[in-house]
Order: sequence, then C-alpha cells, then structure tokens
Amino acid sequence: MLYHILYPLSEFWFGFNVFRYITFRAALASVTAFLISILFGPIIIRFLRILKIGQNIRREHVGDLYKLHKHKTGTPTMGGFILLTSIVVSTVLWARLDNRFIILCIIGILWLGMVGFIDDFIKLVKKRSLGLRASAKLLGQLILALFIALYLYRDSAIESTLYFPFFKNLVINLGLFYILFVILVIVGSSNAVNLTDGLDGLAIGCVTIIALTYGVISYITGHAEISSYLNVYYLAGSGELAVLCAAMFGAGLGFLWFNAYPADVFMGDTGSLALGGAIGIISVLIKKEIVLLLIGGVFVVEVMSVIMQVLSFKIRKKRIFLMSPLHHHFQLRGIPESKVIIRFWIVAIIMALVSLATLKLR
Repeated sequence: MLYHILYPLSEFWFGFNVFRYITFRAALASVTAFLISILFGPIIIRFLRILKIGQNIRREHVGDLYKLHKHKTGTPTMGGFILLTSIVVSTVLWARLDNRFIILCIIGILWLGMVGFIDDFIKLVKKRSLGLRASAKLLGQLILALFIALYLYRDSAIESTLYFPFFKNLVINLGLFYILFVILVIVGSSNAVNLTDGLDGLAIGCVTIIALTYGVISYITGHAEISSYLNVYYLAGSGELAVLCAAMFGAGLGFLWFNAYPADVFMGDTGSLALGGAIGIISVLIKKEIVLLLIGGVFVVEVMSVIMQVLSFKIRKKRIFLMSPLHHHFQLRGIPESKVIIRFWIVAIIMALVSLATLKLR
C-alpha cells in the first residue's frame, strides 16, 4: 500500500524512490511484523486468558508424555491470530498490491487461517477434544489448493514443470498432473507444520528459518540478472514474494518471543495450517517444490515418522518410535524439551543452508 502511495511522489522528491526496491520494503516489512507481534501479542494473550481459551492436554496420551505436558494445561492457544495479523498487515503495508502472487498468498493465508480457527474454536470453545472432523479440515485445505492449482495451470506465465536441485537440465513437464502435484504440495505442507507444532517454539522456529530462506530464493527468482547467472527458473514479479517472506520472518520472531519454552501462548491450528499452506504456495510459485523437501526437512521427517509408525503398527503390530511425531519420541527418551527444540532448529538451519547451496551446485 505504501508503495502505491509514496513511490509516485518520487517525481517531487527523489527520497521516495527507495520504495521501488524490494530489499528496502522487505526489511521494513520484517521489522513491522515483528513490532506488531511484540506490541499486540500481550493484548491478544490477555484476551485469550479472559475467554479461558487454553490448551487441553488429553489424558489418553502416553502416561509419561502426559506428565511432561500437563503443566501446559490452560496455556492460551489460538495465538495464530498474532501471526496472521502481523503477516497480513505488514504485507499489505509494504508489498505491491497489484502483484497477483502476493494476493494469492494472502488469500491462502486467510483461508487456511479460517479453517484452523474453526478447528480451534470447536476444540477449545465447544469443548470437543478432536475439533473439526479430519475430513472437513482436509476439504477446506483441498478447496484452496484446487483453486490455486487451477489458477497456476491456466496462467500462461507459469510453466507446468518440475525442476530438480543439483541437476542443470533435469526438468519434467507434468502437464495436467501439475494440478494434482500443486494440491499435494500445499495440503502436505499445511499438515506437516500442523503435525510439528507439538513443542514450545518448535514449529514457529522452523517456519521462521524457512521463510527467511524462501525470501532469498524468491528475490533471486524474480531478478532477471541473478536468476540468469545462477541458471535458475525466472518468474517476473515473483521477487515481490520476498516482502511476504520477510513479513513471515518478522512475525515468526515476534511470536517466538511469547512461544519460546516455556510458552506463554500456542499458535494452534489457526496459525499452523496457514503458515504451512503459505510455505507450500510460495514453493510452487517459484518452482522450488523439490527443494522444499530440503528446506522443510524437519517437517518431512516429522510426517514420515507418523506414517512409519502407523504402517508398522498395522502391519507388524509393533511401534518403531515410543511415540510419533518424532519430537515426542525424543521427549520420552528423556531428552529435555528445550534441548529437543534447539536441536531441531539447528537441523533446520543446516537444511536451509544446503538448500541455498543447490542454487549454485547445478
């Protein structure tokens, strides 16, 4: 919004010319999102406490895990409001609102945030422990993913192709299967973050790292000269996504201020579904879907641990892990929660660096 208001004034004073630069607006979007989170976070947390919207720790958990988590009972949740408000407001302020990729991401964030809110509302306000039915939640995700997939498939500027890291000329044209692939990426990413959101600061820390990484890659993808030099996919206008990624990064740091162990608030499905979906949408826009498996390596491992656990129990009647997702397994092994979280963050940082290296190693 500020771009559209202030940049035209550069005709009268050259100082306003700075608003044309994505890097400038991305930096301020990050700071703005962080400040919104820090300033309004306590107000929202206090409001959630007044409404008694707190975490319920289910007793059907493994005994030892219940003992480890029972102190979290009553901790305010639905803190995703802090994240979504910070990201959307900051993006609207600093991004170009005539950019279709920005609009697409904002729609995705708000839609999945609404789905997550309904789930949290049923669990926490209506006191139905399992919340929204899994089929209803999946339907909400599929509707958005199908809309985005069809939009991208019909957009002549966006190729229905799949690019592979480390290989310069390995490109596969998916054709009509591109629609199914986009749906799989967005829904999978949304649910992966949701599954990982089980320890204080774990999911938001990893999301923040991914947002910063995708911010760099988005800027490169939308820059004709840099993308040509690195021989990576170029998409005009996609550089603006760096502003959104920066807003996610700043909002994530702001939320982590309150969500760090021991957490004062949890994001709930309101935040996790929206953030995961946003990551998925950005990855398909800039053609870095396969790289998402590296950048989001922590989320991939968490999901795989659940799949392996379920299959092993159904086929062999034995469990591979003490409990899934994987972070609970390490907890039950006696590793302190704070140490599990920090180690997962370290792995996320390493995976992000490897992902950035794929831009040159081709």
